[in-house]
Amino acid sequence: GTGQRWESLRRSKKYQSLVRWFNSVAAGYGDALDEVTSAYVGKRGIGKSPAPSLKEKMPGLKENTSGHEIDLPGAKVGEVCVRFAPEPSGYLHIGHAKAALLNKYFAERYKGRLIVRFDDTNPSKESNEFVENVLKDIETLGVKYDVVTYTSDYFPKLMEMAESLIKQGKAYIDDTPKEQMRSERMDGVESKRRNSTVEENLSLWKEMVNGTRRGTQCCVRGKLDMQDPNKSLRDPVYYRCNPDPHHRVGSKYKVYPTYDFACPFVDALEGVTHALRSSEYHDRNAQYYRILQDMGLRRVEIYEFSRLNMVYTVLSKRKLLWFVQNKMVEDWTDARFPTVQGIVRRGLKIEALIQFILEQGASKNLNLMEWDKLWTINKKIVDPICGRHTAVLKEKCVLLTLANGPEEPFVRILPRHKKYEGAGKKATTFANRIWLEYADASVISVGEEVTLMDWGNAIIREIKTDNGTITQLVGELHLEGSVKMTKLKLTWLSDIEDLVSLSLVDFDYLINKKKLEEDEDFLDNLNPCTRREALALGDPNMRNVKKGEVIQLERKGYYRCDVPFVRSSKPIVLFAIPDGRQKSTLIVTGA
Repeated sequence: GTGQRWESLRRSKKYQSLVRWFNSVAAGYGDALDEVTSAYVGKRGIGKSPAPSLKEKMPGLKENTSGHEIDLPGAKVGEVCVRFAPEPSGYLHIGHAKAALLNKYFAERYKGRLIVRFDDTNPSKESNEFVENVLKDIETLGVKYDVVTYTSDYFPKLMEMAESLIKQGKAYIDDTPKEQMRSERMDGVESKRRNSTVEENLSLWKEMVNGTRRGTQCCVRGKLDMQDPNKSLRDPVYYRCNPDPHHRVGSKYKVYPTYDFACPFVDALEGVTHALRSSEYHDRNAQYYRILQDMGLRRVEIYEFSRLNMVYTVLSKRKLLWFVQNKMVEDWTDARFPTVQGIVRRGLKIEALIQFILEQGASKNLNLMEWDKLWTINKKIVDPICGRHTAVLKEKCVLLTLANGPEEPFVRILPRHKKYEGAGKKATTFANRIWLEYADASVISVGEEVTLMDWGNAIIREIKTDNGTITQLVGELHLEGSVKMTKLKLTWLSDIEDLVSLSLVDFDYLINKKKLEEDEDFLDNLNPCTRREALALGDPNMRNVKKGEVIQLERKGYYRCDVPFVRSSKPIVLFAIPDGRQKSTLIVTGA
């Protein structure tokens, strides 16, 4: 699996015994070798170093002489416990992937534990579908964890803690309307219920637990400091009533804890030593520590990293859900979505995503990242190993008749990738009538010599038109001509019945503004056309392309097979994969 270097070694006559041995092994175990090579050659096989580790990107990650680590505060090898805590209200997206991979990294770095915990405290938004797909995405990312837990496992203990805080006078029941409460918190105004007696609070707490009409008007608030400059400490909400059934525990509960209340409690109970949080939560760190203190629980260290922001992209699950519910996309796996399943469906290799994220390290700097950088890494992984095929856009394609071409079509077996034998072979048919794309035909002059890729040169003798539109070309092969002297190198397909129908699909960003400001509504910045499709003819070998396989269409770019060949009347659907530099040249045939 050492790629080009091994290929050049095999072609030399220096190590003939070694070459014979390799050929013998390849003959007996070719399929298994191809599978392994495909997985690793992108990183190692072309003489490039593998993806940089997070350690290389973070000079602080060193061991001191006492054997303790210094990058996570107070961390010791073998004693670290971290947690990845997604809410099951959507599929994982590229931002969650960063959090998951950083947790994985630190767990491995310190030989510690990684807990995957579902923060399932809002039954109105959550479902088993999301739980199952989050676990699927975690597996896709290669994140190995020690245990899966749920905040809902701790509902009885969380309710006991809430009641205990009420009895201690550290929390109270408030029935202030939501908008008024928000306004009072902003202005530092104490609620009229702030100094209710413990008995009054417990009575209303019972109403909440039973989900009565009176209880649904109330919430539990922590009694912290309404004058604190940090507004997150101004008596935050700990518990709310919600009559919706929970996806795991049904209608057993009528009250549910907020994330701010449940998270520090469960972190402490599960033995988490370091809670990794994105820096958007920075202002709520003081609240996290204060709640732990009021609960009488041990301190959990917060370690911040910058949130991953991508250009032309919304990462809010609420906004992504809007696209799904309003049929602006197929579903959460749509190739226009920044979800893990969406970008994989678009053609991104997980190795590229991991390399992209680890290159950023655990930096706290807020960066707006370009998709182009990610797709450039991806290209370096897929290009050395993906098979090459030929496609010609159907619209107005032009027939070239070669006067001295073969009387009967003949077939040659060619490599699918000239520099990577593992990509296999393909059968190419040569005939005296071949299809060219209209865009190519329109720039050819009479008498011009052109190169037909994988065949040789031809001279164009006649260009037939109808009302200014090219309808046919006539030429002759000139195979002794030099391919170095021609300006045009053309893709072509023989006019045979076995050609397959293709649907080439390209995508654009869902929003048309690079960065949305805090006060901007994403609905005002929707991109009107985000999906473009062009019909094409493809070489017959593409009947064997599997779902999910990445190929290169010569002179067009990289594509992932979304729908493989089923029957002649149904086109193969190929999704264009960005390569980090070029805009698609697809003809728009449908929005």
